[in-house]
Amino acid sequence: MLEYLFEQYNNYPTHEIILEITAVIFGLFSVWFAKKDNIWVFPTGLINTSIFVFLLWKWSLLGDMMINAYYFIMSIYGWYHWTRKKDNVVEFPISTMTMHEKKLSVFIFLATIVFVIAVYIFFDKFTHWTSYIDTLATAIFFVGMWLMARRKIENWIFWIIGDIISIPMYFVKGYSFTSIQYLIFTIIAIFGYLEWKKTLNSYNQR
Repeated sequence: MLEYLFEQYNNYPTHEIILEITAVIFGLFSVWFAKKDNIWVFPTGLINTSIFVFLLWKWSLLGDMMINAYYFIMSIYGWYHWTRKKDNVVEFPISTMTMHEKKLSVFIFLATIVFVIAVYIFFDKFTHWTSYIDTLATAIFFVGMWLMARRKIENWIFWIIGDIISIPMYFVKGYSFTSIQYLIFTIIAIFGYLEWKKTLNSYNQR
C-alpha cells in the first residue's frame, strides 16, 4: 500500500520532496489554527503558500499555483483584518455572509474561472483532465480564502468542497503527500465549521 502511494517519488529530486513535506506540515498547522480561530493561521499559511507557489509552477498546476499566490496576499490582508480592534474589542468577529458578500462571492467565483482558463490557454497547459478540475478548485478556493480573511463562517463550506475535489486530483498527478494533506484538511475543515458555529451561536446568545 505504501509503495503504491509513494512510488512516484522515486524519480523526484530530494529537495522537492523535502519542500513538499515542509509545505504540508505548515499547511496543516495553518488549517488547525484557522479551526481554533487563532491568528497564527496567517504566518504559518504564508510559509505554506510561498513553498507551494514554487512547487506548483514546476508541476504545471497553474490554477493551484495562483491559488497559493492569492492565499499569500490574502493572508497578509486577513492578518491585518483579524487584528483590528475598536476600544480593545475585536472589530470583526466570526459572522455570516451578508447579501452583498454573497454577490461578491459569485463574482469572484466566475471571474476566477475566466481568469484561470485564460492563463491555461495562454501557457498551453490544458494537457490533462486535472487542468479542468484545477480550474474549478481554484475558483472555489478563491472564494473560501476571501471569506476566511473576512472571518465568515461559510468559508469552511468552500474549503470542504475544494479539499474533496483536490484529493483525487493530486493523487492522480502523483503527489501523494499533497493528496493526503487535502484529506486531512477536509477532516479539520468539518470540525472547523462546527467549532466556528458554536462560537457564532455564543455571540448571538449574548
